[in-house]
Amino acid sequence: MKKTLASILAAFLSLSLVACGGGNSGNSAASGSNDQGGGAASSAAGQASGESTGKKVGIAMPTQDLERWNRDGAYLDEQFKAAGYETVVTYSNNKAEQQVNDIQNMLAQGVDILVVAAIDGEALNTVMNDAGAEGIPVIAYDRLIMNDNVSYYVSFDNYTVGTLQGQYVINALDLNNAAGPFNIEFTAGDPADNNAGYFFNGAMDTLKPFIDSGKLKVVSGQTDFNTVATEQWQTDVALDRAQNVLASYYADGTKLDVWVCSNDSTALGVAQAITSDYAGGNSVIMTGQDGDVANLRNIKDGVQSMTVYKAVANEAVVTLDLVKAILDGSTVDNSLITGSNWGFECAYDTSSYFTSEGHNCPSFLLVPDVITADNMEEKLVTPGYYKVGADGYLEATNG
Repeated sequence: MKKTLASILAAFLSLSLVACGGGNSGNSAASGSNDQGGGAASSAAGQASGESTGKKVGIAMPTQDLERWNRDGAYLDEQFKAAGYETVVTYSNNKAEQQVNDIQNMLAQGVDILVVAAIDGEALNTVMNDAGAEGIPVIAYDRLIMNDNVSYYVSFDNYTVGTLQGQYVINALDLNNAAGPFNIEFTAGDPADNNAGYFFNGAMDTLKPFIDSGKLKVVSGQTDFNTVATEQWQTDVALDRAQNVLASYYADGTKLDVWVCSNDSTALGVAQAITSDYAGGNSVIMTGQDGDVANLRNIKDGVQSMTVYKAVANEAVVTLDLVKAILDGSTVDNSLITGSNWGFECAYDTSSYFTSEGHNCPSFLLVPDVITADNMEEKLVTPGYYKVGADGYLEATNG
């Protein structure tokens, strides 16, 4: 049977879930945001929705402060429980030390496999080594963990996320034909997030020929990743830097044409700065990523131009089938894709991602979508990711 979003959402909505804000519901695992260091109780809810496998899966998410990770945690939890697995789910408040403790607690509870979206891909060495010593497979989920005990990586093609943002700018400004010059600024993501560099480099590499030719001008001169990075993807950090850039380089009325933001939480901060501090009268082209509800509102209102959407429900499907194959002792290679009958595109990549020099991490990479005001209902509502609310704006289907 083809695993489509509709089937996922049907299962997702039929059982009790942890609400996106955290807390317990029914048999769902406790949130890692409690006051006892983020530990979570094991859940046996899978036995109520499907035949028990007798296996336990540890799912470690970074935080509940970003909408994106609430969606991922909920989809993963629901998929595994529906398939008969027990789950231990934690959210670690964007604190690497807490995530280490959470994963150590999972190992102590006897999980059979770990699915980890790392807060800091460089900070989990000790606990990853512990998992390796115990023979526990590790799937790096969405963010690569820089440790050779990681068995597989499941994510979207992160470099492509950036290239899609860059190509959107090229098309929106008609850079292949327009004379220019156009003024552009960049906001990147968290330096501790291995993905952030891929996002930024994808966009920068796509736009660099136009920067080199002078058709695009970075008025601030801030074009290196470390200068434009945003700690923990925080909206207020992005806001502060954007206000400083506008005050320093655009207060005299210099026109700003584009601001490339690597994700939606940073785009919210930049949008707020432009709304309150930009002296120009034009609409600024702005990119994003994740499809957060607040950003979809901004896209509908013309404040943000686009977002790159990653269907986390599909990412959960890939992760589930990968876990099944690992725990069943099946061969894991491209045959997992060819034999899956998935209703979405995914590639098996053995050459792009490395946990250390010379140590390849086999990866399953999904393909993201560009979302604009013109296609958001087709791309997001029709498949069931979101619904149209009473006010005409999109709302998450899971509430």
